[in-house]
Amino acid sequence: MLLEVIATCVEDAVVAEANGADRLELITAMTEGGLTPGIGMVQQVVKAVSIPVHVMVRPHSRSFVYGEADLLTMEAEVRAITETGAAGIVFGALTADRKIDEAALERILALSGELNVTFHRAFDELVDLPSGLRTLMQYPQVNRVLTSGGPRPAPQAISEIRELVEMARGSSLRILAGHGLTLETVSQVIADTGVSEVHFGSAVRIDGNGLAPLDPSKLQSLSRLLHGMN
Repeated sequence: MLLEVIATCVEDAVVAEANGADRLELITAMTEGGLTPGIGMVQQVVKAVSIPVHVMVRPHSRSFVYGEADLLTMEAEVRAITETGAAGIVFGALTADRKIDEAALERILALSGELNVTFHRAFDELVDLPSGLRTLMQYPQVNRVLTSGGPRPAPQAISEIRELVEMARGSSLRILAGHGLTLETVSQVIADTGVSEVHFGSAVRIDGNGLAPLDPSKLQSLSRLLHGMN
């Protein structure tokens, strides 16, 4: 079982690694769902830890429907991220009718090289999640989807997540469950859905506050729980 933890600064990254995280999603603007961090932050976090760092590529929180200026911005960010030693990028783009924006996806993938590519929770705004997953499975560079099975928290969308896990079985794409998971609910969600990777943000921070530092004791408890399942 793999634990991905959101980091918003170098301190977060170091604390997460020291207390059992297997991978980082590096973002800024936690309260806006995560935006692209500054390239200096990416460079320093990559230097500070040995676990994989996946970097959010999202220029604004207005929507997941991007115009040409947005795409040019994201292309520039991906080029810069590839030079930092980061392990991956976290990206998503939709069309106005809530389907995967394949043209945008192809432009980003053309620049991502050997980076891991996670399609983020823009996925949960799709009009048809299984159809969206089938689209993403046509792109081998996309190796995971971060999802809560729709707009609700993950513990409330067990059947939807389980369907996605079953669809992806045998492919190179993993379902990464996130949004609404807690130390109390995560074991049951894993058992009921079959996911092999989980994503935590505010639930492992002090007082559950997304703007607070990570809580080492919560992280240690979660890591022991998850890694005991391996």
